[in-house]
Amino acid sequence: MTPLRAAGAIWTVFAIVWLVTSFGRNPAQRRENPLARLSHMLFMAAAFLLLSSRGHAFGPLGRRFLPETSWVAALGVAITAAGVAFAIWARVHLGKQWSGDVTIRQDHELIRTGPYAHIRHPIYTGILAAMLGTALILGEVRGLAAVLIATLGFWRKARKEESFLAQEFGPRFEEHKRHTGFFLPSFSAPPSPPGRSADR
Repeated sequence: MTPLRAAGAIWTVFAIVWLVTSFGRNPAQRRENPLARLSHMLFMAAAFLLLSSRGHAFGPLGRRFLPETSWVAALGVAITAAGVAFAIWARVHLGKQWSGDVTIRQDHELIRTGPYAHIRHPIYTGILAAMLGTALILGEVRGLAAVLIATLGFWRKARKEESFLAQEFGPRFEEHKRHTGFFLPSFSAPPSPPGRSADR
């Protein structure tokens, strides 16, 4: 199996887990408007198109930024697998509160345990790490462009999620922010006391 095929298999596992765990969620109490949801989807569609397309001319984006070596490919596969595993862990930890769009669900809780003890959006962290791993396997500039596009898309979405959570939980969420990082972990202060949230 080639490294790109291995990465494809890892992303397939990710998609299957996402589909299976999308059932049985708590009903939505408040959610973003459909146009905002569409904008998030367009960012991700563009990023994955750059990562997965084959046989297309990408101009300067098709140039290599890394040598085509086995150890770079192996490292890329390992990072892809680790990123997907981390995203799945964070997704399962959210349970019925997870949502693909920006949503406050009924009986919403502020999750501050597991991967959320140090990172407010660990699902996005895992996906971005996996995309970076796949970009290393690909070795072309378009892979880096995909990661940048996805990072911008997730940053926009995460900011909207945090505005929803701040309105819902007020000082509790502000205190959670002081002890956690946005996409990268923060260990500068003790983790927040246990409680439960739907950051992604």
